[in-house]
Amino acid sequence: MDGGIYTALTRQSGLMREMQVVAHNIANISTTGFRREGVIFSEYVQRVEDGPSLSMATGNTRHMDLRQAGLSETGGTFDFAIQGEGFFLVETPQGQSLTRAGSFTPNAEGELVNLDGNRLLDAGGAPIFIPPDVSGIALSTDGTLSGNGQPIAQLGLWQPEDPLKMTHAGGTVFNSDAVVPTEGATILQGYLEESNVNPISEIARMIEVQRAYEMGQGFLEKEDERMRGLIQTLGR
Repeated sequence: MDGGIYTALTRQSGLMREMQVVAHNIANISTTGFRREGVIFSEYVQRVEDGPSLSMATGNTRHMDLRQAGLSETGGTFDFAIQGEGFFLVETPQGQSLTRAGSFTPNAEGELVNLDGNRLLDAGGAPIFIPPDVSGIALSTDGTLSGNGQPIAQLGLWQPEDPLKMTHAGGTVFNSDAVVPTEGATILQGYLEESNVNPISEIARMIEVQRAYEMGQGFLEKEDERMRGLIQTLGR
């Protein structure tokens, strides 16, 4: 196969992945705590003996946009929003994970869980228990959760030890090999952080990727016609 076709195919494959990522971002414009993703393209140049070098463009690496999103007021007792850096730590069936989605509620055992039933962990990595007879739940900006004027737990904020190794586990949950406590952020009660996807720029990017893909497809079709014509000519 001609080197130009190989190059075009790798580019098309990367553009297809980017289109899927952009579509996923658009689908989560209204998802609480969602973090926008993008695709990083890299170029691999191979020297060809007795010929020009061959450049292959791949788009296999995703990156996460961790910029702060807007906050919406809900008034919910167990709705928490982070203003600044950091993540909540939740316990999932696969292990501990990070999330910015701060909508929690007590389960049947009185433990705070998110919408997926994963338990919220405190600053010491233990589940947070809300006694059934406690009222007047309040959260201070430093993460101290209290009821009836008495401290109940200390919400922890965490971040990956190496942000570049953080992976998207699905939805609004992220995995990291190691997490460390983070400081300097504020936790607000009665608020939720919105998605940080900008719908206008995301739709514009989708159009741009689609046009680039169509351009590459047109090149492949012309190369196919050229090679078919060459084979027919040589076969006569």
